[in-house]
Amino acid sequence: MQLRTKFILLIALVTSCSYGVTFYRTSSFQEELVVEQVTRQAKMLFHQIRLTRQWVADHNGLFFMKEPGVEKNPFLEQGMIRDELGNWLVKRNPAMVTRELSVYAAREGMGKFNVTSLDPLNPQNAPDAFEQRSLKKFEAGAEEAIEIEKITGHYRLRYMAPLKVEDSCLACHSGQGYEIGDIRGGMNVTIPMDAAFAEIGTNNRMLLNIGVATIVIVSLMIFFLFELLVARRLKILARDMDEYPRRRSDESHLLQDDDEIGVLAGHFRKLCQRLERSREDLESSRLQVFQSEKMAALGRLVAGVSHEINNPLGGMQNCVQTMRRNMDKPDLLARYLDLLDQGVERIKGTVQQLLNIGRKEPLELKQGDVDRMIRDCLELSSIGRRNLRLDLRLEVKRQVVLGMEALRQVVLNLAGNAVQAMGEDGGILNAHSRLEGSWLMVEIADTGPGIDPQHMDKIFEPFFTTKGVGEGTGLGLSVSHSLVEQMGGELTARNAPHGGAVFTLTIPLSDTRE
Repeated sequence: MQLRTKFILLIALVTSCSYGVTFYRTSSFQEELVVEQVTRQAKMLFHQIRLTRQWVADHNGLFFMKEPGVEKNPFLEQGMIRDELGNWLVKRNPAMVTRELSVYAAREGMGKFNVTSLDPLNPQNAPDAFEQRSLKKFEAGAEEAIEIEKITGHYRLRYMAPLKVEDSCLACHSGQGYEIGDIRGGMNVTIPMDAAFAEIGTNNRMLLNIGVATIVIVSLMIFFLFELLVARRLKILARDMDEYPRRRSDESHLLQDDDEIGVLAGHFRKLCQRLERSREDLESSRLQVFQSEKMAALGRLVAGVSHEINNPLGGMQNCVQTMRRNMDKPDLLARYLDLLDQGVERIKGTVQQLLNIGRKEPLELKQGDVDRMIRDCLELSSIGRRNLRLDLRLEVKRQVVLGMEALRQVVLNLAGNAVQAMGEDGGILNAHSRLEGSWLMVEIADTGPGIDPQHMDKIFEPFFTTKGVGEGTGLGLSVSHSLVEQMGGELTARNAPHGGAVFTLTIPLSDTRE
């Protein structure tokens, strides 16, 4: 995940958590505020009704003309009187006025209210569960009771406060044993809150939308600012790093800013300058070491090659002198001409090895019998070795297409090294060839002393040899390794468990034919 994405996600998470806490607290405060306002409304309505009841009680009730719907209160001793004109008037005490006003209020959606007690005279005024709990709290000394109820999906606030006996109340309640100051019951005010909670929900949705929009806008702004101020400049710095050393450090695209990325770019330029100075010093040291190594290698090469060339040259010189003294003997001349030809071929082979070290010639692909070529090379290498025995397992048994001449030179070099390693005591020279898919596998092994483990990683280096001066130039294995690589193959060496060295050639075939 990119740093930009991590940074934006982290900012979004922090913003979301912060806004979530703010949203929760705002929503809770809003609900508390609404509940407090509705409670104040309920208290105000309670006191208005209480004052209305007190006014009715102070005037010993209200009297209305008796007519349908305006009937006598059966719970009043003097529930109906007759006036001077003979009209019957029915009395309305505070309880009935409260009940009828509640009907009007409920009809207008303002809520409802009623008076009740734990021992009501009118069964219709029997308390419900909330009112019973509240009345018991009033007996224990509570001043009011407030609860929010949810009934069939509708919310309402219920407020209840005690009603105490006053002097004007004794006209109706003296027979019940009340005294002034006693709690004769309580009045409950119920205010619907569906509209208030709907408004809260609307506000919460608006706050949530604002919060989401804020987080999105902030994230986008951070994205563009991060891209402009950080990501783009880091990409330029990364490109400068990738292009170094093709592009010098003083050619950087970065501006010389004083912020953190500018400081980082400055340190990168200083690092590049130190690397350039170190590279110059290293190159100077490398040239000195190379010159020293070249002179040392040249000395070893001259010593070894001079011996390789001087020996056949000395023999050739003797042949020429003998031929001059015996010009009249054709048979002798023919035999010495053959010796001269052999000496020239030996010198030519040594020079060719030197040339093969420094150049890569194109391979000539041709079809040939690998098994026969390996047999000829090993028999040629073992000529004159009476104590040497060949163990051949040649299993290719078909014509294949590859660099036959290059492979011949490799096999000759490996076989010659193996014969020299076993020395005059002789031994067994093994060769095993086979096909594995489209690959030719050749193993050449000897029963000599093997390769010193400390020399194993150096045997394919040019001019490396453990032989004495005049016994080898250290070019055979190096040339062989180079030829095998030119053929797209691999040449490896190891020591056999029971002694001797094993060289393995793995070469891809260009074509196989029956």
